[in-house]
Amino acid sequence: MHLESSIKTTPELKKAELCMDEFVSRITFQNKYNSSISIKKNMANQLSSESSPYLLQHAKNPVHWVAWSEEIFEQAKSQDKLVLISSGYSACHWCHVMEHECFEDKEVAALMNKHFINVKVDREERPDVDQVYMTAVQLMTQRGGWPLNCITLPDGRPIYGGTYFPKDQWMHILKSLVHTYANDREKAIEYARQLHQGIQQAELIDQPIPLNEFSSERLHEMVIRWARSFDTLEGGTHKTPKFPLPNNWNFLLAYAQHFDEDKIINQVRLTLDKLALGGIYDQIGGGFTRYSVDGLWKVPHFEKMLYDNAQLIGLYSHAYAAFNLPHYKELVLQTFDFLERELRSAQGAYFSALDADSEGDEGKYYCWQPEEIHTLFGPEAPLVIDYFNINELGYWEEDKHIPLRKNFDVAFAQKSGLDTTEWLLKKAEIIQKMLYYREQRTKPGLDNKLIVSWNAMAAKGLLEAYRIFGHDAFLVRAIEILNWIEHTQWNGQILLRINTNGNKKINAFLEDYAQTIEALSLAYQATGKISYLNFAKQLTETVERDFQNEQSKMCYFTSKDSKLVSRNMEIHDNVIPSSNSVMAHAFLTLGTYFDNQAWINSAKQMLQNLYDGMETYGSGYSNWGLLLLRFLAEEKQMHVLNESNPNFVYKATVKSNCLLSYHQQLPFSQLYPTDAISVCEYGVCHKPVQSIEEALKF
Repeated sequence: MHLESSIKTTPELKKAELCMDEFVSRITFQNKYNSSISIKKNMANQLSSESSPYLLQHAKNPVHWVAWSEEIFEQAKSQDKLVLISSGYSACHWCHVMEHECFEDKEVAALMNKHFINVKVDREERPDVDQVYMTAVQLMTQRGGWPLNCITLPDGRPIYGGTYFPKDQWMHILKSLVHTYANDREKAIEYARQLHQGIQQAELIDQPIPLNEFSSERLHEMVIRWARSFDTLEGGTHKTPKFPLPNNWNFLLAYAQHFDEDKIINQVRLTLDKLALGGIYDQIGGGFTRYSVDGLWKVPHFEKMLYDNAQLIGLYSHAYAAFNLPHYKELVLQTFDFLERELRSAQGAYFSALDADSEGDEGKYYCWQPEEIHTLFGPEAPLVIDYFNINELGYWEEDKHIPLRKNFDVAFAQKSGLDTTEWLLKKAEIIQKMLYYREQRTKPGLDNKLIVSWNAMAAKGLLEAYRIFGHDAFLVRAIEILNWIEHTQWNGQILLRINTNGNKKINAFLEDYAQTIEALSLAYQATGKISYLNFAKQLTETVERDFQNEQSKMCYFTSKDSKLVSRNMEIHDNVIPSSNSVMAHAFLTLGTYFDNQAWINSAKQMLQNLYDGMETYGSGYSNWGLLLLRFLAEEKQMHVLNESNPNFVYKATVKSNCLLSYHQQLPFSQLYPTDAISVCEYGVCHKPVQSIEEALKF
């Protein structure tokens, strides 16, 4: 049975590991424990009034769930109860499994209600809460994932935790914890104290590392070590489950292009091809699922997340610019169609996710049987079955087949003796017919939260696609998203992270600010409208005031008003780049535009703080690696101060990697007064020229 896990044990976490053997040994089942429990009639599940789809999924559980609040710990102290914090998200398959096995069970509920304050947390709404208790679980077990279940003292300090538990094991653990807390409380308190120290030390840099010159050797060593894990047959790395990890391949592509590394280029292309052909990609409806459970990209974990697809649109756009392969463009267009068809909201932003399950069955919506294909296509069925491998190759389980491909269209047409153009037209008809048929099935559940950071990532991906392909639809949607953030989620002082059915709540975290700032910078480059930069500047000033550590220049994940048991920093890149690495990029970009040396120095210092360990954990430093590339290359700056069309300039710089400026009123541009085009690098500006074509020669 596969547990969901996307959290990696980092070197810093390893240093903070605690020995829990002595404490855990006391969490043993006591046969004399009296499990006869009555449920208090004056208590009840309190989730029915919540807006989170995940919390609402649990609103009818017999467990007396409450939503996260600061008051729960006061209640726990007054009742002298342990607190049980259970975190997950609506599209999480194993969250559904544990709910059915444990939280819908009256015997389990009676135990939980009697002895615990039971708290349900939507990790997408409250990643700050999830981060603290995930770190605790990692320190205890060296692994993480969802559902996350953590038991704490009445003051919120954790003493035990894990991920998925079947019923018998779950009850055993809970009974043992209650017994240990009642009979050996001092030991529990001491362990909580040690674990709390570990949580506070993990992912925290509060002192700066002295600045030194950056070197390309650090990147080379990082990539050499990283390359040892490459799966040179199936793409990605030799690890299952396999996650797409788009930022990893964005970095490796940029690195390979900068240093002309053919081996790395080939691995990037292999990985992207295998992803595009595999079951992890929805061959019928477009869009990627969260990960593959095997090493072949065949069997997906069927949930579809906005953040994955947002980033993969950008990655495949960059790959198209590098390789000029038409199937990469097709994939970008199909994934955009998926977002528009299944995740677009009336507010102009995208919903967060689609569930893995429908009718209680994982992947049922997306799988096919050969009989269905024969019914739909009659004499053409063998061609369809061959193309999508609704056969032994695509077979998964219980007569369910996952559509996947062995070849891209040109090769398939040649193999099948078909004209390529005719086949492409025929394929479009086939997909439309299969899509219509599939849409008659019971659809997976939709998580209708609108999340600022994930939508900002979508805007970034679409703006990159616009830059490379020039399709106006990409720009229009990106701008619509950014307008929604500014006019709906920004109150003039702070961002609000969540919008569900018009209900705006939860002060934004660092990731929301950082991703939005980067998206606004790209919008400025695409349109030339300085209003996007001015809003980005406001947000950057807010980060500097409310999130930044004055000494190390790193930023906390939560604002200075946070009241959690630990205030940590998100440092290591994962499925989503760390909020600190994104913010470091933002500091560099905005610092350059507004001639703010303090922001540029913040970016340098943040990178320096991580610099000495980068080579040991390439996957965890991929976005930091991109930042290092920017400093090593001394990123070119193009000042377009004449009447050139911003759209044309933006598209013309696909391969030049320039930071664009259009406005004389920016300090960035005032340094180089001209009515033509200036290209600057290494602190020196070339002679102004009159055309984009001439500028790109530099």
